[in-house]
Amino acid sequence: MAHNVGIRRSEYVTNPVLRYIGYGVIALLLSVVHVVFLRFMQVSSVTPDLLLIFTVFIAIYEGQFTGMIAGFLCGLLFDAVSTDVIGTNALAKTLAGFVAGYFYHENHGVQFVGSFNFLLVIALCGFVHNLVYNFFFIRPMQVSFWIFFLQYGLAATLYTTVTSLFLMLYINRRRD
Repeated sequence: MAHNVGIRRSEYVTNPVLRYIGYGVIALLLSVVHVVFLRFMQVSSVTPDLLLIFTVFIAIYEGQFTGMIAGFLCGLLFDAVSTDVIGTNALAKTLAGFVAGYFYHENHGVQFVGSFNFLLVIALCGFVHNLVYNFFFIRPMQVSFWIFFLQYGLAATLYTTVTSLFLMLYINRRRD
């Protein structure tokens, strides 16, 4: 039928190598979607950060260390495909994965991602991510850090949090 792929879902879930390869493929697809298609969803030059949502998702499912590694690799991938300074996204997403890893509870990832607590963690990690990321793009004499952060940091955090609502609803729907 539809699941005649050769690998059962339970084997994918229990085999970490297949799971991490799947994470890598998803990260590649999300980075391409972010660079190519999200410019059509811009609101005043702010777009949702799909790789941040994915990093938080991995940290909640896999734990703090894996979330940090995923954040570093997702950030480095995004730095490579975008025009940003190499390493800024990697550092910011590593710290976001670190913060999100505090909310990891073994075998409770589906319940957590399907709840509104997931949105709060996305907002917290988005705030940390944007604070670190925007720090590198401010020149002290040109504009105030806080004005720039309110314009881009908080707006991007809110947009990313609202976008993660779709993942939360999807997981919640599949759980029921």
